[in-house]
Amino acid sequence: MSGLNVSLGYFLVVVVLSEVAAFLLRLGPVWGFSAELPVSFMLVACWSELGTLKDVGLWAGGFGPDVTLTLLFLVLMTHSIISRGASGNPAMTLRGFLLSDTSALSTLSCLAGQFTGAYLGRFFATYYWSLELTDMHMIQNMMSSECSPSLRVSLSQGAFTEGICTLTFHLLAMRLSGSPVLCRVPLTALAITALSYAAGGYTSGYFNPALGYALTFNCPGFTLIEYAAVYWLGPLAGMTLALFLYTGHIPRLFARNLLYSQKSRYRVPVGKSSPDQMGRTGTKQGGKKGD
Repeated sequence: MSGLNVSLGYFLVVVVLSEVAAFLLRLGPVWGFSAELPVSFMLVACWSELGTLKDVGLWAGGFGPDVTLTLLFLVLMTHSIISRGASGNPAMTLRGFLLSDTSALSTLSCLAGQFTGAYLGRFFATYYWSLELTDMHMIQNMMSSECSPSLRVSLSQGAFTEGICTLTFHLLAMRLSGSPVLCRVPLTALAITALSYAAGGYTSGYFNPALGYALTFNCPGFTLIEYAAVYWLGPLAGMTLALFLYTGHIPRLFARNLLYSQKSRYRVPVGKSSPDQMGRTGTKQGGKKGD
């Protein structure tokens, strides 16, 4: 139980550091960089410790999947509450760009903040493990230099898994975008938790390019291009497909809706004529009088 208490304290410290960093960065905001860096830092730092509880805690501390999944849900809830509109997810940022909601410069700034925060989050977690506060963290510290890859299947299966998880998540996120916060936040956290659990034996279910970069790109077993194909291209393909299926088009690329017809929201009552019809009728009557 002491190991779990140490991990809970670590989560609390990460949240406090994220909030302090967010406050300091808001003093001199640089587009989306200032908002995304602390959010991405918190997500990666907490997810790293959750990985320790999952991989090492099972036999070093007796922590089962129920503990790690509950903590993941709580971390995601906290992440959504304190994010202030930031996502810490490059796929979410690129979705906003494809929807023409953000400019190219703002998108690049957000991406830079996300990957910088992810790197710092992993660095902080590694430093925390080096303190070896518990037996579990001592084992994790010894294992961190020779980590095992999160990808446990072939490249095609991994990319497909990440793509399907991303597709499902973004369809749900867009569907819940207009819902009340009290409904949207827990449902989103629950969906991510369930998808991560379902894909855990295949790719660990990150479906977040920044998470994949920070947590597994440094592990031996695959090349950088192979990791990028699974943890970057897979989620981006899933996000793009979700956007197309939900809206029927990609606003940044083409405006024509290829899936859903655009019907007029105004209906002309029966027995009455629309202005266009009245105009055409008047033209015809004027033509007859002229004859």
